[in-house]
Amino acid sequence: MNPAGVEQAGRLIDARQYVLDSDWGDAQPRAEAQNDYLERHSWQGYAAWHLGLTDGAAEETKARYAFVYGDFRRVHRTALIACVYRASEWRHKEIELAAHDLLQQLDATSR
Repeated sequence: MNPAGVEQAGRLIDARQYVLDSDWGDAQPRAEAQNDYLERHSWQGYAAWHLGLTDGAAEETKARYAFVYGDFRRVHRTALIACVYRASEWRHKEIELAAHDLLQQLDATSR
């Protein structure tokens, strides 16, 4: 799990920087958007948009970071749902629970 990503997602939710209804398949950042973000921000900033870290992947590579939860501006509710399902599928229990907790936080905040 990536604590910096979980913390940033929580802060963004508290600041109401989220999208409640999106097609995550269309909204998730593609390679070009990721590269553009990295040109303007640090690897640390890029990492904070991910809930997971890939074991064995080199630092400061895109392969190092997993379970993206937003579009580099806002948290997407559908991204958190995707993170819960994907983490559950691959038995990443800590990430699954963190994504679930963030989803609950978002739902409580958006009422």
